[in-house]
Amino acid sequence: MKLPCQQSMNMKNRFLTLVASVLAGFAGAAVFFYSQSNSGHYAPAATYNAPARVVNFTPDGGPSVSFEPAAELTVHSVVHIKTYGREDSFNNQFQGDPFFNFFFDNRQRYNPDVPSGSGSGVIVSENGYVVTNNHVIQGVNKIEVVLNNRKTYVAELVGTDPTTDLALLKIEEKNLPYLTYGNSDDVKVGQWVLAVGNPFNLTSTVTAGIVSAKGRNINVLEGDPNRGMFPIESFIQTDAAVNPGNSGGALVNTRGELVGINSAIASNTGSYAGYSFAIPVNMVKKVIKDLLEFGTVQRAYIGVSIRDIDNRLAEEKGIKEFKGVYVSGITDDGAAANAGIQEGDIIMKVGDSEVNSSPELQEQVGKYRPGDKVEVTVMRDAKAISLPVILKNKNNTTTLFVREKEKVNQGDQINFLGATFSQVSDEEKIKLRIRSGLKILKLSAGKLASSGIKEGFIITSVDKRPINSTEDLKFLETKKGGVLIEGVYPNGFRAYYGFGL
Repeated sequence: MKLPCQQSMNMKNRFLTLVASVLAGFAGAAVFFYSQSNSGHYAPAATYNAPARVVNFTPDGGPSVSFEPAAELTVHSVVHIKTYGREDSFNNQFQGDPFFNFFFDNRQRYNPDVPSGSGSGVIVSENGYVVTNNHVIQGVNKIEVVLNNRKTYVAELVGTDPTTDLALLKIEEKNLPYLTYGNSDDVKVGQWVLAVGNPFNLTSTVTAGIVSAKGRNINVLEGDPNRGMFPIESFIQTDAAVNPGNSGGALVNTRGELVGINSAIASNTGSYAGYSFAIPVNMVKKVIKDLLEFGTVQRAYIGVSIRDIDNRLAEEKGIKEFKGVYVSGITDDGAAANAGIQEGDIIMKVGDSEVNSSPELQEQVGKYRPGDKVEVTVMRDAKAISLPVILKNKNNTTTLFVREKEKVNQGDQINFLGATFSQVSDEEKIKLRIRSGLKILKLSAGKLASSGIKEGFIITSVDKRPINSTEDLKFLETKKGGVLIEGVYPNGFRAYYGFGL
């Protein structure tokens, strides 16, 4: 005989069992319906209760990939860069006000001992050469390189190339870990890559992503045809997270080979928003080699005006295939004209590399120097023609430029100013956007040193008079009263100084 409470309990258990069965049935039906509506076909019933299986694929189709070896190789070869003396917004506010600089101590605003910026860099040789972005070190007075083990060095600036946003530094050390070069031409869309740098002043940080696109032009580099500045933008686009401070860091493949230098992000907020951009390593290698060998970058030009092929151009010119870049104009006596390339040709290859956009053509030509011969394949009248092209420089010659060394001539010392001067090269004038200038090579006790001027400062004018030689300073020997000196430092920092005579 069962007690009422037991009967009640049994009835309750049966009811709960029935409810659970109904719910399970609905859940099974829901899973069945979802699998049909999303997959477009029926799935085996046995798979519904099976645990999810996750499979990782390598870029070459292998069953799995580990980022650990590449990360371990890279983090010790990526450095933190600290900069000092960069112009800040307060400086820029009074940049063009000589009266502010005359009456207030310029050194209060321009303190070379206060950190003003940071970024990343990549060690590319065991004896201390470090590559970074030009925008990381531009306009600074001092550069420090901090290794992953926190050891710090003061870096020498070897050279810069604003047209590719690259700079080369040197620290005095041996047996450093460094990254080996990969081949950015071999990088494929969809390939796994790692971005390594120092975002937000953190130590080496590794993020992973895939190559989203190649040959991207995002119009981030400044160009000025009047000064012969033609930027090369043919970035590798990735979805690896890159944030402020990552600039100048490494983009590596899963073998730990350097394939790019991280340079920019696409963002409305200043932080990572899904896309980052890296300078291809083949371009990096060429720039570094030029800076070491010549002190400046040897830019080669093919001498054509080009257009990307789109629907409008294809209809207008009767082009059937959307491949290559269309030659819309030829420079007189340029490399292309001398090789027989004609207006209306479609450039398909430079060397062995296919080009399908203007940035890709600029990238491939930019890997060569003036005087180099390269095979250019063009499509003309539906036929492929290979033409040997001897590339030229911006002056339409094959001459290679060498950065001029500073020279001190007899009579370039003015005792009462306490300074020895040297001439400013035309190349430096172009780089600093100045028309006149006389560089202070050495300083001793005198009016200039007491005013706060440092060695390396380029005097562009004194009391609004352009200065190009020591002869232009002779009027100060008889001047009485205040003197206003205007000029610029080699890193681009403009300053004003004043003293009395």
